[in-house]
This record gives sequence, C-alpha cells and structure tokens, in this order.
Amino acid sequence: MKIQIINGPNLNLLGKREPDIYGARGFESYLDELRRRYPDDEILYFQSNVEGELIDCIHEVGFGRVDGIVLNAGAYTHTSIALHDALRGIQASAIEVHISNVHQREEFRHHSMISAACKGVICGFGLDSYRLAIEALKAE
Repeated sequence: MKIQIINGPNLNLLGKREPDIYGARGFESYLDELRRRYPDDEILYFQSNVEGELIDCIHEVGFGRVDGIVLNAGAYTHTSIALHDALRGIQASAIEVHISNVHQREEFRHHSMISAACKGVICGFGLDSYRLAIEALKAE
C-alpha cells in the first residue's frame, strides 16, 4: 500500500510542545519506526502549518496516487470546513487521528469539522494513533 500521512499546524513541534500531552518524541523518529514496521508499504509524510497547503496535498494525492490518508489536522480539525470539503472531494479514504484524547480536553476540541468526511477517527493513543490508522486502512 501507499499511505500519505498529513500533519497540520504545530505538529512540527512534537517532542518539544507540551510533552505531558503530546509526548517527548519527535514525529520523524516515529515515522522511521512506522516505515520499518511496514517495509512492504510506502509511507509518505507531509506537514504544514498552512491550511491551503494541507488542502493542496489532499488534492494532489487523493486521486489514485495513494491508497489512503492518515490526517492529523491539528487545530484545523475544529475549524476547517475547507479541509472537510477537500476530503469529500477525493477518492482516497482518510482516517482522522489525534495524539491526545480530544474528548478529555477543552470543550472546543470536542467537535471535529472533518470527522464526517473521514472513514474513521482514532484518538488518545499517543503516536500509536498513526499505527492504528494505518492498520485500519490496510484492513479495508
């Protein structure tokens, strides 16, 4: 399989930002671990703090270039109708992921604008949420 991981705003700060919530590990080392765990699959990675760049990436890969998308839209999860529309407009399945359990956090994090456009949602398992999303895509 070919899987695109897309991380949104502030996720470039993993390992530095609020380690009590997001852990002390940077995403790049975890990405290396995922690639070793799934040697027969191609795992692509994109991160941006810019909403339009996330949408461009979804459009670019969503029509036959990948088998599935793992999307952690960060704070855009709670605000972006544009990301919702981008996900609705492509052919690839997407899994929404969150490192923390957003339902145990601030009230504004309890609603996702993108969940309805995704095949499923995984949250609260730390970085392992990405592996669980990959497993869900592979099981399709």
